[in-house]
Amino acid sequence: MLSFTRKKPSTRSPLKNQPMRIPGQSLQEEIDRKVDKFTDHAVLLGLAFFAALLEWVKWFFKAPPQPLVFSGLAALVGVFVIMKALKTRQQLRALRQGRDGEIVIGQGLERLRERGYRVFHDVGGNGFNIDHVLIGPTGVYSIETKTISKPPKGCCEIVYDGEKITVNGFTPDRDPIVQARAQAHWVKGFIKEVLTKELSVQPVVLYPGWYVKAPSYGGEVWVLNPDMLPAFLKNERPLLDSRDIQAIEGCLSVYVRKSSSAKP
Repeated sequence: MLSFTRKKPSTRSPLKNQPMRIPGQSLQEEIDRKVDKFTDHAVLLGLAFFAALLEWVKWFFKAPPQPLVFSGLAALVGVFVIMKALKTRQQLRALRQGRDGEIVIGQGLERLRERGYRVFHDVGGNGFNIDHVLIGPTGVYSIETKTISKPPKGCCEIVYDGEKITVNGFTPDRDPIVQARAQAHWVKGFIKEVLTKELSVQPVVLYPGWYVKAPSYGGEVWVLNPDMLPAFLKNERPLLDSRDIQAIEGCLSVYVRKSSSAKP
C-alpha cells in the first residue's frame, strides 16, 4: 500500500499571529479568485484551440498519427510547467509572508496615532517602494519591514553592530542598511522639495518575530524588533510641532494618491 507523508517545511514564518483584516480585503480576495478562475478558463480554451489546430494540420497534410512525437513534446512541456510551478509556488509563499509582515507592522504603527503620529504605507519612490513612513512629534521615519523565514528550531538572532547586519551568522544577499539609507534619503529629498524644509529622516529596519541584538542608542540606522520601536520613539526628543506634522502629512497624502492613480 502506498502511503504519502507531508514533508516538514525547512523554514517557518516569523509571524506569531496572522494580521487583522484590512479594509477591502474581502473584495480583494474575491478579485483574486475571479482572476484565478479566468486564468484557468483561458488555459483550457488555449488547449482546446491547440488540439483543434493539430487536427487541422494532420488533415491538411494527410499526416499519419505520431503519438511518440507528441508524447515526447507533452513530456517536455510538462517538465517545464512543473518546474515553473514549483518556482512560482516558492515565490508566492515568500510574497505572501512579506505581505503579511507588512500588514502586521502597519497595523502596529496605526496604534501610534494615539501618540500624535501619522503613518503612510507602501509609498512609491523612484523605482522602489517604502513599506511605511511615520511622521510624528519626534520626527520622520522611513521603515523597511523584513519578514524573513526562521529555521524550524534553534537560534533565531539578528545581529547589528552599527554598520552591518547578520542573520543567524549569515550576511543577507541585499544589504538592508544600504536600502534603508536610500529610502530615508528619498523621503528627506521629497520633504525638502515640496516644503523647502531641511529635515533629518531616521531610517528603520524591522524584523518581526526575530530577536535583534543591536546598539541601545540605535545608530545611524535603527535595526529593531517591532516591539522595540515604541520605546525608541519615546526616548527621542520632540522635533516637530503639529503644523509641521500636518504640512508633511498633507504633501505626502497628495503624492501617494497621485502615485496610486497613475498605476495601471
